[in-house]
Amino acid sequence: MESVGDVVVAVADGVMLVDVAGPVQVFDWAGHRIRFASPNGEAVRTNVGVPLGVSCAIAEMDGAVDTLLVPGYPHQQAMSAELVAAVRTVSVGARRVASVCTGAMVLAEAGLLGGRRATTHWLMCEQLAQRFPDVQVDADAIYVRDGRVTTSAGVTAGIDMALALVEDDHGAAVARSLAKTLVVFLRRPGGQSQFSVRESAGLARSAGLRRAVDAVVTDLAADHSLPAMAQRAALSERHLSRLFQQEIGMTPAQYVKQVRVEAAQALLEAGDQPIATVARRSGFGSEETLRRTFLEALSTTPSDYRKRFRTAAR
Repeated sequence: MESVGDVVVAVADGVMLVDVAGPVQVFDWAGHRIRFASPNGEAVRTNVGVPLGVSCAIAEMDGAVDTLLVPGYPHQQAMSAELVAAVRTVSVGARRVASVCTGAMVLAEAGLLGGRRATTHWLMCEQLAQRFPDVQVDADAIYVRDGRVTTSAGVTAGIDMALALVEDDHGAAVARSLAKTLVVFLRRPGGQSQFSVRESAGLARSAGLRRAVDAVVTDLAADHSLPAMAQRAALSERHLSRLFQQEIGMTPAQYVKQVRVEAAQALLEAGDQPIATVARRSGFGSEETLRRTFLEALSTTPSDYRKRFRTAAR
C-alpha cells in the first residue's frame, strides 16, 4: 500500500505502551510512515519498562508533520513540561493532531483544546474539565473530532480513533480490512458511550434495584413502566426512582431505553435480521419506534448504523 502522510508519535518517559501500540499498528498497516520523537531526541522507557527508540527531538522534525499523535500516560503521572512545549511547537505545522487517553491533557496544556470539544479516559474527564474550563469535555465519547484535533478515550479507544482517521485517508474498505485483521469493530461511533449501561447497573447495591434492572435485561419486551418495575422491586415508585438516580445516574425510563438501544446496536452489528425483527427483539416493538429512538439517541437510523458499524468479522 502506498505511504500517505507521516505519523509523528510524540513520546516521553512513562508513555503507556498500549496507547502507542494500538494506533501505530493501524497507521502502519494503512501505509503511513511512523516516526517516534521525544522532547530531547533520546530513547524513552514506557510505563511497563519497555524501551522505545526515537528518531529525533520533536522540535527537530524535518518538514511538515501530517499527523501528530500524542499517546497517554498513567493517571498519576504529571505531564512533562518539555513534552508539552514540544507538542505546542510542532503542532503548528501539523495537518491534524490526535491524542489517546490522557494525551488529551498534554494537548490541553499545550493550548490546543481551548474552545474545542474533547474527551479522555473517564477517570480523567473531571480533572480535564476542572483544570481547563474552556474545554468542552465529553465524558461519554469513544473519540471526539473538533476541527483538525481528535481526542480519544482510554486505551483501546485509540484504535477506534486511528481506524476513523485511516478511513478519512484511505476509505471505508481499507479501514474495514484493517479492523478485520485486528479483530475489532469496523469502527465504533465517536459518540458511542465508553460504558455499557448494563455493566454500570450491575454495581447497584440495593437488592430491589438489582431485581428491577435484571428484569429489564432478561426480557427487553416486557412491561418496564415505572409501576411495573416498582412492583418487581417491592419498592415504592418514588423510592425506586431515587435509587436509580443515586446508584445508576439516570431515571428508570432512561435506563430502559438505553438498555434497549444497546441491545439493538448489538443485533444490528452482528447480523442481517430485518429491522422489524431487531425492533421486536430489543423491546421497541415497532420499527418506527426503533427508528425514532435511534435518531434521538445516536443521530442515525438503524439501517445507517448497521451499514457503518457492523462487526468486521462478517
